[in-house]
Amino acid sequence: MPLLLLILFLLLLYAPQMWAGYMLKRHARPRPHLEAGGTFARRLLDAHGLGRVRVEPTDLGDHYDPGEKAVRLRPEHFSQNSLTAVAVAAHEVGHALQDHTGYRPLQLRTHLVLLTRQMERIGALALALSPVALLLTRLPAAGLLFLLAGLGGLFAPVLVHAVTLPVEWDASFRRALPLLAPHLSRGEVRAARRILTACALTYLAASLASFLSLGGLMRALRR
Repeated sequence: MPLLLLILFLLLLYAPQMWAGYMLKRHARPRPHLEAGGTFARRLLDAHGLGRVRVEPTDLGDHYDPGEKAVRLRPEHFSQNSLTAVAVAAHEVGHALQDHTGYRPLQLRTHLVLLTRQMERIGALALALSPVALLLTRLPAAGLLFLLAGLGGLFAPVLVHAVTLPVEWDASFRRALPLLAPHLSRGEVRAARRILTACALTYLAASLASFLSLGGLMRALRR
């Protein structure tokens, strides 16, 4: 049974990432009738009154920065005129539209990400100090308090992943696909949907992995 669970865990963790990588590569060839991802993102933003949002290349992964008001695309998605490039660009523009319309789950995720960074630091310190607190005070409650604080820090990323899923789904299918449809053939729209679905599943895999990791730690602590 443990081996079966391990295999299932690895499948949940890596299969969506492998499929997403395959889909992105499959549709990465240039298509003369499409614009480069960066150009396409710029046009979409301008068409929706978001001229103040910048479009920039980055080596840190495709993302929208709500603080800096910037859509950032990897070089291959910024400069290439492939179906993958425009699908990724439309997805990130979808996040910019969420920000512009005050989409609450995106605002919540942004706040949680900032809070999580602090909670993880505090949680790691609390876990490290829990045996020290127990040793110095000789009070089980003191050690338990530090332990609970540490677990709270570990739980924070799970919460972020849970909020991320609906945010990414909305950006892909309620916003990006309608933006893409007028510029693509029916076959390309179907392919773009598969690209966006594959990418969404990577977030699902990350959420499951985070949840299972926390669950494993909780079981270990109970022993």
